[in-house]
Amino acid sequence: MDRGGATHVAPAGGGGSGAVGVQIQPTRRLPDFLQSVNLKYVKLGYHYLISNLLTLCFIPLIIVTLIEASQMDVGDLRQLWFHLQYNLVSVIICSAFLVFGLTVYIMTRPRPVYLVDYSCFRAPDHLKAPFDRFMEHSRLTGDFDDTSLNFQRKILERSGLGEETYVPEAMHEIPPTPTMAAAREEAEQVMFGSLDNLFANTNVKPKDIGILVVNCSLFNPTPSLSAMIVNKYKLRGNIRSFNLGGMGCSAGVIAIDLAKDMLQVHRNTYAVVVSTENITQNWYFGNKKSMLIPNCLFRVGCSAVLLSNRSGDRRRAKYRLVHVVRTHRGADDKAFRCVYQEQDEVGKTGVSLSKDLMAIAGGALKTNITTLGPLVLPISEQLLFFATLLVKKLLNGNVKPYIPDFKLAFDHFCIHAGGRAVIDELEKNLQLSPSHVEASRMTLHRFGNTSSSSIWYELAYTEAKGRMRRGNRVWQIAFGSGFKCNSAVWEALRNVKPCRNGPWEDCIDKYPVKIVS
Repeated sequence: MDRGGATHVAPAGGGGSGAVGVQIQPTRRLPDFLQSVNLKYVKLGYHYLISNLLTLCFIPLIIVTLIEASQMDVGDLRQLWFHLQYNLVSVIICSAFLVFGLTVYIMTRPRPVYLVDYSCFRAPDHLKAPFDRFMEHSRLTGDFDDTSLNFQRKILERSGLGEETYVPEAMHEIPPTPTMAAAREEAEQVMFGSLDNLFANTNVKPKDIGILVVNCSLFNPTPSLSAMIVNKYKLRGNIRSFNLGGMGCSAGVIAIDLAKDMLQVHRNTYAVVVSTENITQNWYFGNKKSMLIPNCLFRVGCSAVLLSNRSGDRRRAKYRLVHVVRTHRGADDKAFRCVYQEQDEVGKTGVSLSKDLMAIAGGALKTNITTLGPLVLPISEQLLFFATLLVKKLLNGNVKPYIPDFKLAFDHFCIHAGGRAVIDELEKNLQLSPSHVEASRMTLHRFGNTSSSSIWYELAYTEAKGRMRRGNRVWQIAFGSGFKCNSAVWEALRNVKPCRNGPWEDCIDKYPVKIVS
């Protein structure tokens, strides 16, 4: 976080702006959400836990049965058979109940969802936007006054971005050409580039895809982006396709959740989730400072994820989806309008960011992790957390809530790389070490804020470093306009190696780099 000046840059999910916030007034910090937890959200998390209580109760019963069976000899078995011969009705009734119970359990339990592989788009080198070139192009457009140009330079210097991020072709031209045709070209380049690599690495034929989910917040042409993919790869006519718009940087997790639900209904099929954002038609050419931040932080990016519910894919899959927890604060007017696409005083369109953005993001995050905690934390951490919370509620005392150690639940953290400030604050509030947020910081430095796809660039970083081991758990967390905070939890099924043509393939040895404050 930038501690020295009055300008504060911070991510928070936004429509096309993804997760970027700005405050020109005195610096505000993310609320210390772990110090004020709402009990009702704890109850919600425990509700999810109790919903699996039946399965948990079967475990000790099975263990006791196995222990007793292991102690029986031949004589015991003969005596048991003799007894059963004279109690045939009881045996039939018990067997019927057993078969019925097992059938209900098998039919109602969720099908596992596997992540077979994924791909992140890597733009060609001629689309790189070093700071000096970025500022020179901004000056040559003639749309920005001196104050706005100086403001953008300060944001770039403090953003945590490096000199090798990418902007689309249309923004390299003088003057820029934010046309519909250019926007379509950007969308095709990033989506088809990611999908080509995904299909090549997995040897899955496009015709085998049964479910397609595409999310892009601000660019929603007709025909849709999902239709563009169907047309390009000649996907089958009965494909279940979805196109999500206006949902900000957290839409990648929402798309995964939608694909997961579809995979529970349709057996033995593949689902592809494509997450991207389109910059070409969403560049702001005005002088309102709160709308200039996306120009400085958002960069070209896209991810394509292949999911499967086929049991045979477990052997080659990288991860298993464990949990998805979604939090939506849209019922609150301030949260709803904190990231708002509108026109400025002279009619130029941009994304307006509220001064309450950081507080709202903190509230959404508090709700999300409080719900997620009972699902993932060890019992010891849950008991300590719940006991201190209960004492505080019953005695109305000044008892400081126990802060759960999420490092006991997760091995890797993929915090949406929306900006430097929220990464700093999550590192502090969740008591993470620099190594836990390394993937987020380096993704922001190398690729900038790629909106909903950033959590996949971060996961690719961890794999490229050779840190993903079998059994490791990954927490992906992202923010979005509305206001939303969403989490996805994955478990590694093997020691994961980076895929071919990955985004970090030729530069991973340069990282981590030291980021100057």
